[in-house]
Amino acid sequence: MKKQLFTLICILFVLDLSAQVQFSDNQFYQLVYTNHPLSKQANLKPQMGDKSILKAKGGFDPKVYNQIDQKYYNSSQYYNLIHAGLKVPTWYGIEVKTGFESYRGDYLNPQDKTPSGGLWYGGVAVNLGQGLLIDQRRTELFKARIYQQSTLSEQRMQLNELIYESGYAYWNWFSAFYSRQVLSEAFDLSVERFNAVKLSMELGDRSAIDTVEARIQVQNRESLLRNYEAELTNSINKISTFLWTDQNVPLELDSTTVPVNFDLGFSLDLEKGLLKIDIDSALNNHPYLQISNFKIKSLEVDARLKREMLKPQLNLQYNLLNEPINNNPINELSINNYKWGLNFEMPIFLRKERGDLALAELKIQDAEFNYQNNMAYVEFKIKSAAVDCKNALTQVEIYQRTVDDSERLLDAEKQMFDNGESSLFLINAREIAFIQARLKLIEGIAKSQQTWIALRFAMAMLV
Repeated sequence: MKKQLFTLICILFVLDLSAQVQFSDNQFYQLVYTNHPLSKQANLKPQMGDKSILKAKGGFDPKVYNQIDQKYYNSSQYYNLIHAGLKVPTWYGIEVKTGFESYRGDYLNPQDKTPSGGLWYGGVAVNLGQGLLIDQRRTELFKARIYQQSTLSEQRMQLNELIYESGYAYWNWFSAFYSRQVLSEAFDLSVERFNAVKLSMELGDRSAIDTVEARIQVQNRESLLRNYEAELTNSINKISTFLWTDQNVPLELDSTTVPVNFDLGFSLDLEKGLLKIDIDSALNNHPYLQISNFKIKSLEVDARLKREMLKPQLNLQYNLLNEPINNNPINELSINNYKWGLNFEMPIFLRKERGDLALAELKIQDAEFNYQNNMAYVEFKIKSAAVDCKNALTQVEIYQRTVDDSERLLDAEKQMFDNGESSLFLINAREIAFIQARLKLIEGIAKSQQTWIALRFAMAMLV
């Protein structure tokens, strides 16, 4: 599918066709959050959690059953067995049952014979040993609920990573765009100066060596300009990978689209944001740590089931019986008609059960150690990112002062040059220092924004 041109008419504001359209970082993040395929993929995770709950609840669904077995041989009906019923599992391990039996035949076991109209029954089956406090069905539902919570944390993690990567791409584009703009201005200035020096030489006011100096500056700046143009093209290609329509069609930046304004007012906002950092709160709500904690909870549910397996199997069944009269299963019902059974089973050494429980407890310890290590790692990442952000802001302040001082030196050198007290070589030197300072400032602004994004990513607070 061919990429469509990224016209921001629908998502930004419209200017004259020849004017530039500013594409702010917040608008960019909103577009990524809304339309990027990975964002939509992240939104599937909570749905998976909901469906896992639905699946686990299926273990408590009532079940109907019907079984018919017949055998005919040598013109005799050996047996005709009909058994149908309904089972209703409950939360506390009690299974309510009702059904109908009709067993007939020439060679039927006498104890299995039923009245001519069949036999209705209704009763319960209770686990008095294993399965009284927890069983496989309840275990699956407990784990499904934990998984449902975990999917919300997984969604946050994936969205945070997406915004983190897209944010880095945006500020790389910012840096490349304004750096290329600085070099473009510097190149145009060097060409203008070269033409002026060449004209002065032709008029006899300058020596030929001055034209060589001016031409070298043109060549150097043209080389740098080409490098920054290539860097800008690469950054545009990179940022375009994060731009999609709501119909999953990839987009490209329009040639008139520019990044947010070159402004230093952002530093105050970042400094305020740094003052509001609460590491304890970030650790308590961090999705990466929450996922580790949910894993521990899931393992604890498994261990609880393994612990239940140490109990003996003691299953009690009780059913009331009644012959339907006029198709009424409760007509002439008597408590004296019933059947019951008790089943007991228990391994003597319980080696398998004890081994399973020990392994489950070791897995919990392993997960707890991993959680503690993850918490220390996340805390380190947050503190390290905060230090990087503070340092980047300090660097921006230094770069800004350097730009101001370099500009004053350049202006002074130009005045001296106009008075015949300086040379073109010194002008170029001052100008190169000024250009380099401006490039450093642009790079510092982009880096400070990236470190702020990295800090919020470490705290999982980008979304």
